[in-house]
Amino acid sequence: PDIYFLYSGLIGRSWAMVFAAGGFKVKLYDIAQQQLTSALENIRKQMKELEESGFLKGSLSVEQQLALISTCTDLRAAVEGATFIQECTPENLELKKKVFSQLDLLVGDNVILSSSTSCLLPSKLFTGLKHVKQCIVSHPVNPPYFVPLVEIVPHPETDPSTTERTYALMKKIGQSPVKLNGEIEGFVLNRLQYAVISEAWRLVGEGVISPTDLDLVMSDGLGMRYAFIGPLETMHLNAEGFSNYCERYREGMRLVLNTFGPVPAFSGEVEQKISEAMSEKIPVVPKVLDARRKWRDGCLAGLSKLKKQMKSD
Repeated sequence: PDIYFLYSGLIGRSWAMVFAAGGFKVKLYDIAQQQLTSALENIRKQMKELEESGFLKGSLSVEQQLALISTCTDLRAAVEGATFIQECTPENLELKKKVFSQLDLLVGDNVILSSSTSCLLPSKLFTGLKHVKQCIVSHPVNPPYFVPLVEIVPHPETDPSTTERTYALMKKIGQSPVKLNGEIEGFVLNRLQYAVISEAWRLVGEGVISPTDLDLVMSDGLGMRYAFIGPLETMHLNAEGFSNYCERYREGMRLVLNTFGPVPAFSGEVEQKISEAMSEKIPVVPKVLDARRKWRDGCLAGLSKLKKQMKSD
């Protein structure tokens, strides 16, 4: 079956690579041919680099994977034969709504219309569409090629079969889908992330710890666990089971949590302080930032390889 991606930006290209690695035929759609040509060049270059470093996903060669990806500048032609359409336009509600209303007029009753949005609620995106039962959010985590989580978030009117089919498809291409039973601001990943960010901000702001040391607490502390098990299993293992953990630590946790400050404004002096520390470590120069991102992606590639090995052992 054809899978098709709207727009050839970073997320569109990443999705295309993930699906091609899974052996699916992919069509990339964009308004400008130039965008598509450079997207394909970019994908080829990335795949070659992945192959050289031994991190290429899937059982197919680079050439076989590239052969599965085609491009298209005509929306009507792009939609033809698609079973799953993943929208990857910039995070702009009006733009996304326009795209979905165009698609709504073109698609039949069995294609899934999926959005990559990271924070727009399904009820804002899909309400009023004829095919709302076939609409869903599939939010990937950057970079999706190495970080497999996908949050699947239904609209109140999404058909359960749409959710099931999307979940099965994500599993099939090797991602790790999770189902939300309803929509909520920030979905789940960002709610957890923002909880960590706001406490990090308060600790640095109150002068308890330096910004670089704060990051170390996560990368060489909590994060090492969380790469393999979540907070709930951590609790379960750190005592004689979950209920025993609650019994032991319930009072202490509440005591600490009651000392948390209000939600920060994320601006002002603390922003300056963190910004200076980060810029000293990684200067805000495109070349330096890109090199560090590349290093991060290499680390994630190595980690995802290790996680696969640990699972199969």
